[in-house]
Amino acid sequence: MTVRESGPPLTGEVDVVIVGAGFSGMYLLYRLRALGVRTIVFEAASDVGGTWYWNRYPGARCDVESMQYSYSFSPELQQEWHWQEIYAPQPEILRYAQHVAERFDLRRDIRFETRVERAHFERARCRWEITTDRGDRVMARYCVMATGCLSAARVPNFPGRERFRGPTYHTGHWPHEEVDFSGQRVGVLGTGSSAIQAIPVIAAAAAAVTVFQRTPNYSIPAHNRPMPVEYEAMWKARYPELRARAWETRNGIVCDLNNQSALDVDDETRRKIYEDRWAAGGIPFMAAFNDLIVNQEANETAAAFVREKIRAIVHDPETAAKLTPTSYPIGTKRICVDTDYFATFNRPNVTLVDVREAPIIAITETGVETKDAHYACDALVFATGFDAMTGALNAIAIENDKGESLREKWAAGPRTYLGLMAAGFPNLFMITGPGSPSVLSNMMVSIEQHVDWIVRCLADLRAQGAAGIEASAEAEDSWVAHVNEVAHKTLYPAANSWYMGANIPGKPRVFMPYIGGVGVYREICEKVAANGYEGFHVLAPVAAAAE
Repeated sequence: MTVRESGPPLTGEVDVVIVGAGFSGMYLLYRLRALGVRTIVFEAASDVGGTWYWNRYPGARCDVESMQYSYSFSPELQQEWHWQEIYAPQPEILRYAQHVAERFDLRRDIRFETRVERAHFERARCRWEITTDRGDRVMARYCVMATGCLSAARVPNFPGRERFRGPTYHTGHWPHEEVDFSGQRVGVLGTGSSAIQAIPVIAAAAAAVTVFQRTPNYSIPAHNRPMPVEYEAMWKARYPELRARAWETRNGIVCDLNNQSALDVDDETRRKIYEDRWAAGGIPFMAAFNDLIVNQEANETAAAFVREKIRAIVHDPETAAKLTPTSYPIGTKRICVDTDYFATFNRPNVTLVDVREAPIIAITETGVETKDAHYACDALVFATGFDAMTGALNAIAIENDKGESLREKWAAGPRTYLGLMAAGFPNLFMITGPGSPSVLSNMMVSIEQHVDWIVRCLADLRAQGAAGIEASAEAEDSWVAHVNEVAHKTLYPAANSWYMGANIPGKPRVFMPYIGGVGVYREICEKVAANGYEGFHVLAPVAAAAE
C-alpha cells in the first residue's frame, strides 16, 4: 500500500495500523519495517513529532536533559546528532524528529493530516477496521495506539469564552507562525508546567500579563545552558553503559541517586544537599534523598526548602504566599523545571490572581471577570493542560466485536494489563498506556521499551502462526490492583493531580501511571514474555481460526 499526501481515500489490508507519528509511532514503524511487516501510520498533524509538533508555545522545552531524551536504538544516530542545549527547546526537538523521519525514510508510510475516527474489531476475521476523517477504510490484523499521553488538549468551558473578541491560544495547540505579544495585555489561565515555561517569555514581550492561578506549583530551576563539549563527549563515549543504567532506574533518568533518608542526616547536612541539588537544577532535585515520595515527614523537608526559595525570590510577600504550594507534598504533582518563573512575578507588568480566592465567573468580550474584579485582556492563553493518558484514546470510537467501546470500559477509570492491552480488545496495543510508567518516566526510555516488547510479541505470534493475542480479564484485574496498591504506598494520591484525572470535571479519580519504576516494570514485562505471554490468551492459529 502506497501512502500519499493527498488523493483518494485509502482502502485495503495491512498487517499493522499505527495511530500517531510521534516518537513512539516513528520508532514502531522503523522496527516493523525490519520485520517485513506491512504497516501504515495515520497522523492528524501535517508532519512527524507528536507532542513536539503541537506544543509550540513560547518557552516550550523538555524537562529531561537532551542527551537522555533521545533514541537509543541507532548508535549512528546517537553519535551524529548534536544537541545545542542541556535542555532542548521545542524547535530543536522537532528538528530531531524530522531528522529521524528523513534519515530512516519514514514518511512514505505515514498518512498525514488524517485523524482516525473509529476502530472496530471483527473477531470472525480477527481484523481491525480503521476508518478516518478522510474516508480511509483499512483492515489490519493489529492496531497500535501511539497517540501519546499528553495530546488531548483541555480548554475549560468558562461561560462566555466564545464571546471574547481577541485571539485565544492553547499551549498544547499553538499556531505554527510566531505570535507577537508586543504591547498587548495578555491573560494566562493556568500555572502548570506549560505556563511555568511560557509566562516568563510572554512577560518579556507583553505590555501586561495577568496570571490566573488555581493551584501553585513546586518548580526547580533548570539552569539551562549551551551544551558543554566535554559533557556531550562523555555521553557519546559511554552511551551503551549509561543507557543500560537508565533502564534500571525508577524514572528512566541517569542521575546521582542518594540512598539516604532525609531524616537520617542533621539539618545542616540536609540543607547542603538541597542547596547543591537546587544549584544543579532539574528533576534530579527529587533524588536528593530516597524517601521523598513515600515519607511525609521526609517530603516536608524538601517542600519547606523550596517554599523558602520561593519567598526569597519573590519580593512581594503577598504574591510569594500565593505562589507557595502548601496543600500537597512536593513531587506528587508533576515537578516543574523553569527558567526565571518565580522571578517573573517581580516584574511591574505581571499580576497574579488567585482564582481560589476570587473564582473566574466568566470570559467577557474584553477580558476575564472574577468574583472580585474584571481584568482587561487583548489576548488569552489557556495553559490548562490535557485530558492526560486516556483523552486521546477516548476521542476515538474504539469498539470490540461485542459492541463495547473502550470509552465505556474505562468509564470508572482506565483498566489495562501492563498498560499494553485492555481485556476484551484483542490485537489492540497501546504504547505507554495507563498502567505503565509512562508520564512518571523519561518518555523516550518507556517508548522504546514498549515498542521493543510489542515487536517481540508480534514476531513470536507470527512464528506460531497465531491469529493474535488478548489480555485476560484476570490478569487485567490483578495488574490494576497492583498498580493501585503500589501507588497508595506513596504520597502521590495525596495530590489532586492530572495523574489522578483531577483536572477533568467528572473524570474518575484513579492513579493512572505505574509508579513501581522503569526497571521493575521492565523486568515484569520481560518475565511475562519469557513465560509464554503469561496473562494473555494467544489466539488460535490463523488456519484454525478460519475453519
